[in-house]
Amino acid sequence: MKTDRPRVMAAARPDAMPLPIRQDVHAFTKPEVFDRWSDTAAGVRALTVGDNVITMFDVIGEDYWSGGGVTAKKVASQLKAIGDRPVEVQINSPGGDMFEGIAIFNVLREHPQDITVKVMGMAASAASIIAMAGDHVEMGAASFLMIHNCWVLAIGNRHDMRETAEWLEPFDQAMVDLYAARTSQKPADIAKWMDAETYMSGSQAVERGFADALLASDQITTDEKAQSADRNINELRAMELQLVSAGMSRSAARARINKIKGTPGAAPNDPTPGAGEDDWSGIADLIATLRTS
Repeated sequence: MKTDRPRVMAAARPDAMPLPIRQDVHAFTKPEVFDRWSDTAAGVRALTVGDNVITMFDVIGEDYWSGGGVTAKKVASQLKAIGDRPVEVQINSPGGDMFEGIAIFNVLREHPQDITVKVMGMAASAASIIAMAGDHVEMGAASFLMIHNCWVLAIGNRHDMRETAEWLEPFDQAMVDLYAARTSQKPADIAKWMDAETYMSGSQAVERGFADALLASDQITTDEKAQSADRNINELRAMELQLVSAGMSRSAARARINKIKGTPGAAPNDPTPGAGEDDWSGIADLIATLRTS
């Protein structure tokens, strides 16, 4: 669609972002974001992967349910293996731990050579922070980039809630500053987009300066096997967060889900009944109950 507004050109990689010193607070992706990723981006991959490519087709941070996840430690190791060469980062992630995303951003921005980021399906929440580390950012026309305020789960009285809100505010401002430095958009506009939890299509991201160009459609494919696996694991992640949001601890929520599903990541030769198998019976009913409660 033709527009009279000039496209905003993206700027260079911004400076490093601050990391929290508290270890008792973790930022998450909301369950609804996992749902949208499952519906629109699960299984989307690149057609080709070179020896200088880092793929981020998972949640940000260590993932209990898959045994995987994208971490700063893993990315640093991959960069070391690639060496002093240009790097391509391929992203299709619903996000995850925002603070781990900041750490990964900081690791990438220290790389001495150019970094090209390609958003294959979605770069939501913490993954959108990582995308800003690219010297050149490309997005699929049907891909999405989502930005929002830091989302955490907290329990306590009004004093605890006020303390948590005050503690989070500088990190939301740091994200505003990051996006503004990358896009040259007004910080006030970016803050409004974050407040509204804004999804941008590839063309919108390019227009606003979050990306530089659209990816050619022949660079992207959908792996049906990966799509099925992504969606199954994603249901467990979303369910865990919904149970925690209802007041359960993470360990209690995981134990409840494991009673239905079986042990995640169990070896195929584990003699425990059901170990190494994905038993999804009962999962759909529990999800439906949680979403209507």
